[in-house]
Order: sequence, then C-alpha cells, then structure tokens
Amino acid sequence: MIDPIFLAEAAINGLLLGGVLALLALGLNLIFGVIDIVWIAYVDLVMLAMYAVYFLVMVYGWPIWLAGLAAIGVGALLGIGVHVLIISPILGSAPVNQLLATGGLLFFLQSFATFLWTTDHRSVRLALPVLEVAGIFVSFARLIAFVIAILAMIGLYLFLTRTYIGTAIRAVAQDREAMALMGADPRRVYLVTSAVGGAMAGLAAALLSIQYSVHPYFGAAFGPITFMICVLGGLGNMVGAFVASFIMSEIISIGGVTWSTEMGYVIAFALFIVMMFVRPGGILTKRE
Repeated sequence: MIDPIFLAEAAINGLLLGGVLALLALGLNLIFGVIDIVWIAYVDLVMLAMYAVYFLVMVYGWPIWLAGLAAIGVGALLGIGVHVLIISPILGSAPVNQLLATGGLLFFLQSFATFLWTTDHRSVRLALPVLEVAGIFVSFARLIAFVIAILAMIGLYLFLTRTYIGTAIRAVAQDREAMALMGADPRRVYLVTSAVGGAMAGLAAALLSIQYSVHPYFGAAFGPITFMICVLGGLGNMVGAFVASFIMSEIISIGGVTWSTEMGYVIAFALFIVMMFVRPGGILTKRE
C-alpha cells in the first residue's frame, strides 16, 4: 500500500507542474483561437528560449531573473518571426498545408539545434532548496515556477480584458470577418497575438529551465502533452485549457507514484482518447 504522504506529495507536485503546463497551453490556445492555426512547433520555440537562458546564465554569467526576461523577449521575437515568415504566407491555404508547414518547422528547429549544440543535455545549475512541510517535500524551483506562471496568466487575463489591443484580440477570435468590416486590421492583431504567444513560450522556457535540462528534442517531451491539453480543453477555449492542464498533470504525477511515470502518461493518453469520444469539442463544451 502506498504511503498517503507520497500521494499527497505527488498531488502537490502535480499541481505545481500544472501551472507551467497551463502557461504553455494558454499560449498555444491563444494563437489558435485568434489565427486559427495550431503551431505544432510551439514547444520547440520554448526549447530555443531555454537554450538562451542556459547560455546567458552558465556562459555569460547573467542572473537568472535577467536571463528570464531576455527569454521572454526571445520568445516574442521568435513568435513574430514564425508568423511573418511561415504563418502569414499560408493563412488562406488548406489546413493540411498549414499543418505540414508548422510540422516542418518543428523538424527544422530540432535538426538545427542538434547541428549547433549536439544532443547533450545542458542544465542551469542553481542552488535552490527543497522545502519540507509535515513530511512532504516540495521543490522550491517548482513552487517559484508555479507562482510566476499563475501571475503571468492573471496578467494575460487583464491584458485581454482591460486593454484596447486585448479587446481587439478577443473580438477577432470571436468573429474576424465582422472585425474587418468594422475597420480593424486583423493582420496587426495576428502579429500582436503571435508576439504575446511567443512571449508566453519564453516565460515558460525560463520557468522550465530551472527544473529540467534542455536538449534539441525537449519539445518531444512537452509538445504532445501540451497539444493534448489544448484539445482536451477545447481548441481556442482558454478556461478549458486551464482546467485540462491541472487534470492531466495530476493524473501523470499521481499515476507516476502509484505505478510508474510511463503508466501515468498511459493513463493520461487513455483518458484523452475516451474524452474525445465523449466530448470531442472539449471538456467544457455544452452538449447540444
């Protein structure tokens, strides 16, 4: 029988992991909700920003908070670059062409990163403590990442609801044709959305870099689960992605303690498949 302390520790760690997964899922869902294209290579942009954090901290001696801010800038620039060079030319093309283009970008980024930095795992070495509360051990790095991720999501909510450009982003997501008729420029909104989504990827990179080592295929670890969360929550549904992030992170974390990490992922993917039959539009969609 599993010690309840271990289960409680797994539940807390799952909650903390869910914050960063929610940040990734919200960034990807924001882009899809507005531009209507799923960036298959979204987490590979996170990988590039993680490399930026690693080199700035470990090679150039920057403080981690400054490197984190730089990663947000790198992510925003990458988001703009992907939109201008790849997304904008294919906006009117068939969905399969859009999928192939972003999928091709994924393989290009992985191969290019391997060419530049090999497949070695590189870690940002920080002396962060492990907290103990009532016999439960909690990673301080994960706790910090969770708090910052939640604050960032609150900031995103305020940006989307309290600013003019944020209101325009939400309006375009709801009806882009009507917004164009009212004089708004959807292309400008697309560009800002890509920058914001990229900035969220950069922030996620900074938070993940203090927990995990980076390598060219880092996206293969977090990409599928991020995409799965977006689909489970409902593509374009921000609240659904937020809820789904914590559901999946808890399943993976508790399943990892109860059986194994691999089994935790198996259960998560099995739940995803079942839910796609039960609620193909997402867990928060209303039945007709």
